Amino acid sequence: MEVIVEDPQKVVKLYDESTGAWKFVRKDKGPLKSIELIEGMFQKLGLSKNEIRVYVYLARSRERKASEISEALSLHRTETYRILRDLEKKGLVSSVFEKPLKFIATPFERAIEALIEAKKLRIQRLERKKKDLISVWLSLPQPEVKSQRKEVFQILEGEEQIDFKANEIVQQAHVKVSIFASEEDLARLYHSGFMDRLEKISRKDFTVRLLTSDSRKGHFFGEKTNLANVRYASLDAEDLPTFILTDQEQLLLTIRKNNERPEEKGKREKIAALWTNYRAFITPLERLFSELWNPKGPLRMVSVS
Repeated sequence: MEVIVEDPQKVVKLYDESTGAWKFVRKDKGPLKSIELIEGMFQKLGLSKNEIRVYVYLARSRERKASEISEALSLHRTETYRILRDLEKKGLVSSVFEKPLKFIATPFERAIEALIEAKKLRIQRLERKKKDLISVWLSLPQPEVKSQRKEVFQILEGEEQIDFKANEIVQQAHVKVSIFASEEDLARLYHSGFMDRLEKISRKDFTVRLLTSDSRKGHFFGEKTNLANVRYASLDAEDLPTFILTDQEQLLLTIRKNNERPEEKGKREKIAALWTNYRAFITPLERLFSELWNPKGPLRMVSVS
């Protein structure tokens, strides 16, 4: 059998978040997929859809007049000039001193660096303001309110918000963290750095338990966590939602939205989560976790602890 070896220069390594694995893709195939990946990154860095369209077109077309960009992208000329000026302020576009005026895109590598650095600077400025804002808030006259525990809930949407909340409730825990994670969510938690933070807080007087599905993927990520207490449930765990319990006081329960239209199959599911301290929710999930962790019936468990 002949083994075909790809030229390393023609292959790029990409992480597939939907499967939790790395894959190799030929650079000369699927240009639309590559553009989608780039557009997604630009959106996360704060560019609007039309700003992305203008930059990508200009970066792939060398220098162009505003009228040419407007016509190629079916944008109003006034909007095109506004977008070009906004991109210029962000360091992504430069004007060429010619008549008529032309525009040229900043090289892609430098454009990405400029956007990332700008985002870092915004975060640093907010960090510096945080203490001042807290001081101002605390200086306000405080209303007299009797302190009492309220049972509340909160709906979170998007991976960033959910990961932030997961880190928050884990940091607030004092005794125990119990996590049931589907293999898909376990891969996401691992790559987000959440599992690394769990390893750091795991100690003698603090118990961290991780339960996931008894599958090849579940074992792969379970063993990579380096946690002392990891078990694998031999059941259709993917039918159960991922949840995190801390000290029997807080619950974070993921919700996957499966209402995509047929033509949208293949796209990543939208993810949301419910956070609550409502004991009527926490208690049954604590019991479910205990049953899965120490099954008394025919449920087979495999432990690496």
